[in-house]
This record gives sequence, structure tokens and C-alpha cells, in this order.
Amino acid sequence: MPGEGAGRLRAEGPAEAHEGSAAIVRRRGSRRPAAGVPGAGLFVREGDAEGREPVAEFLSVGDEPAPPAVSAALGLAEGVTACVRRRRFLLDGKPVMLATSYLDAVLVAGTPIAEPDSGPGGIHARLAELGHEPARFLEEIRSRMPSPEEADRLGLAAGTPVVLVRRTAFTADGRAVEVKEMVLDASAYVLQYEFDTP
Repeated sequence: MPGEGAGRLRAEGPAEAHEGSAAIVRRRGSRRPAAGVPGAGLFVREGDAEGREPVAEFLSVGDEPAPPAVSAALGLAEGVTACVRRRRFLLDGKPVMLATSYLDAVLVAGTPIAEPDSGPGGIHARLAELGHEPARFLEEIRSRMPSPEEADRLGLAAGTPVVLVRRTAFTADGRAVEVKEMVLDASAYVLQYEFDTP
């Protein structure tokens, strides 16, 4: 997880969904996202919500330019496109998160990562099959007001902020193989992290 001196996140705790007007999701920090968990550790897992139905909705996949910061993180040369996968997550039918994954389009060309259905285990399993298994993750969290498109896709009331989580996945030798940007409805999430002392 984050660099030296910042502490390490303790063992993963459960995700909790709480009743109320909003679809509240509480997520405790972990050393790394759990395999197969929708939203890579930021979405309620099956069975944790006591009958509430979490849904991952595929939106699109294709090659397109990535934002400059993402291209830099992935080490993409100027003009090189990224494979971009977009999904939306809903709880009780209410959108609570948008997730966009950026990967080197050349690296994943012709694989299920570039298809709507990436197969069992998701894109991290496919990266492992390519010899680029994620082994370390760096996460940045910030808050801001949503763009008009984000507000529309999340069905946000006027004045509702979002939390932006940018997670970069690195291989054991330090290559960044995925940048995932998750836009969370700030009224629907509690992010809880526990840190060991340095």
C-alpha cells in the first residue's frame, strides 16, 4: 500500500451496509483488495448486506486517450492509447459508485480484458495470466464536486460531493499495470482505515 512511513493497512475487515435513506457502505482498509470483490474492496460483498442486492453494471470498454496523470502512471508514451473499462455499481437499485480502469492497450490487446466480460477473477486474474500479476497497490483519496456527467450517472442531488479514489496496481518488479479511478457518492460511503504504527 502507500509508501514508507505512511503505515500499513491492517488485515481486511468486513464491509457493512446500513439501513437508512442512503445506501451506506462501510469499508475497512486492507493490505490489498480481495480477489473477486466487486469494486476491488470499495463495494459491499455478496452476503454482507443481508438481502440487499449489489449490482455491477458494465458500461463500456475500448481504446482511448487516458488523462495525462494516468498515462504518466502507466508509463504510456504521448499518443499511446489506453484500454478503458467503465462500470457502475448500484445498491438497492441506487447508483453509488462509478469505476474506470485504465490499462496499457498494447499489453491487453486480444485478451478478455479488452472484452465486456473479462472472465472469472476479473482483470487481475487476466493480468496474472499475462505474467503481470498485481502485487502492490497505491491508493490516493480526495473529495470534490462531481462533473455534470458523474452527477447524472450517480443520480446525485444538487450540492452532493463525491470521493475520488485512484488506485494504482503494480507488479512485483514495480511496473504499473492498472490505474482504477472510483467515483463514490460521498453520502453513501464511510471509508474506514486502521493503521499500524510506523
